[in-house]
Amino acid sequence: MAKNKVVFGIYTTRVGVEAAVDALKAAGFQSDDISVLMSEKVSTKEFATEKHTKAPEGAAEGAGAGIVIGGVLGWLAGIGALAIPGAGPFIAAGPIMAALAGAGAGATIGGIAGALIGMGVPEYEAKRYEGLVNKGGILLSVHSDSSGETKRAKEILERTGAEHISSTTEAKAEHGEKERIERERAEKERIIERERVVPYPAPAEEAREE
Repeated sequence: MAKNKVVFGIYTTRVGVEAAVDALKAAGFQSDDISVLMSEKVSTKEFATEKHTKAPEGAAEGAGAGIVIGGVLGWLAGIGALAIPGAGPFIAAGPIMAALAGAGAGATIGGIAGALIGMGVPEYEAKRYEGLVNKGGILLSVHSDSSGETKRAKEILERTGAEHISSTTEAKAEHGEKERIERERAEKERIIERERVVPYPAPAEEAREE
């Protein structure tokens, strides 16, 4: 069954991301439930192991980066490098890697935002996350198929220092609430416009008396 609930968070340090992945693994989440996305500059600075050193078990090489992504992140599914048009080289792992690969095909919005929209994130939220990643943030997301798993993932992200935590269900609800408020405001304006008093011409009899 497809896991259509996703929790997102932004990390600013390697320590936080690795702690989150460790905790998620211990909580029973699978490697292909977890996505990580960061710019190659961040990955080189925070996660790189030089090639001449012995890479940790489960390490994955970043294409063209001259580095090896090892340790905790090496456990994630399909970790590797990819180029995002207009944004530069990135390191990605998990479901977001496939989403990024197909984000531009026939889409109005491509790149990171397009991939996140494809994962169920509303457009305004997707653009916010794209901006945070482009500024050096490390995006981590967790796919789940139950409310219990979603709650557990959020608790882990909170405990390990994630910022800007959101979920697809929350984001959709918030977006829906904003749309509802906007519809109500527009309806009130239409009612006010209809009820506005418009002066009428004098009755015919009064006009004749004059």
